[in-house]
Amino acid sequence: MNHHQYTYYGLNCPAPEVRRFIEHLLPQAGRRSVPVCIWGRHGIGKTQLVEQIARERGTQWRAIAPAQFEEMGDLLGMPRIEADADGNPVTRFAAPHWVPTEPGPGILLIDDINRADERILRGIMQLLQNHELISWALPQGWQMVLTANPDGGDYSVTPMDDAMLTRMMHITMEFDARAWALWAEQSGVDSRGIDFVLTYPELVSGERTTPRSLVQFFHGIAAIEDLRAELPLVNILARSCLDEVTCNAFIAYVEQNLGKLVSPQAIVDAEDFAASIGPHIEKSAGGPSPRIDILATLCTRLYHYLRVNEIKPDRTQLANIQSFLKLELLPNDLRLGLMQDLMNTGNPALKAVLADAELAKMFLGGAA
Repeated sequence: MNHHQYTYYGLNCPAPEVRRFIEHLLPQAGRRSVPVCIWGRHGIGKTQLVEQIARERGTQWRAIAPAQFEEMGDLLGMPRIEADADGNPVTRFAAPHWVPTEPGPGILLIDDINRADERILRGIMQLLQNHELISWALPQGWQMVLTANPDGGDYSVTPMDDAMLTRMMHITMEFDARAWALWAEQSGVDSRGIDFVLTYPELVSGERTTPRSLVQFFHGIAAIEDLRAELPLVNILARSCLDEVTCNAFIAYVEQNLGKLVSPQAIVDAEDFAASIGPHIEKSAGGPSPRIDILATLCTRLYHYLRVNEIKPDRTQLANIQSFLKLELLPNDLRLGLMQDLMNTGNPALKAVLADAELAKMFLGGAA
């Protein structure tokens, strides 16, 4: 893909920052909200993020895809004859079925706005400006959030002029492997898939390889216990939804036995870390040229596992986490980064990791 041809609007941010931006702009009581547009490539999770915000905040939710509107009536509603205050017949438009009727808080998602044709875009411009169209209005407390693919490149989009662009606030959502991995950990995505994305984040940018298509693939392989034993099936599943470069990389990843990286749970719950976990990590990431990418993946996975599951480690588990941090194979920057993450989780039980004098010295020396 020729990313340099694309035109985005607003600052490029990972999903957590986009979430913070949206939540900050949700309407307060008695105030009219400014519409917000999230730009980004297809499959990056824009729609899912907005729906997740609505669900987690317990707000009402509506979603429309104006690219599917065939007639102006789909946007404006249907005309009907009514009597005005003097009894004279007037034409008014009944709101279409997607228009919310209850007061907010609520989020109205206008998905893939610039895939709609020009007539529909002109009608939506009035909705963005006035929060109403012809004879109906959005109830109080509803936030309009739009999503859009970038202008230019190979996307089939209708360019929005400045008059429309200035009726919204803009932000561009970009892929961030660590933020995605945290979401994937919370959502039960196959751990081998999370390891793969963290090890090769640069692959999540192909024509067909997107966060969405990767999740589809990872769900497809979840029931396959031994990926190497089922490599032909794994290859078929990969090629059904990913581009060739990603397919080849995943097959090589499995053939090198990297699909069996030690799990964060195994690290934390090991009965004998030195005998079982240490050699396993040495085998997958050691050697004359240590695999820093794999060690970084293990650090991120361990941090996310402890955070998502709010682990309060007992004495043995604490010793295992400390043993991992003291691995000679682990570069100092990764060691310090993981310790800083553990100190910032908001889980006081994890701060006991620094009760180890050797680690405390490393941490304080690195922090200084």
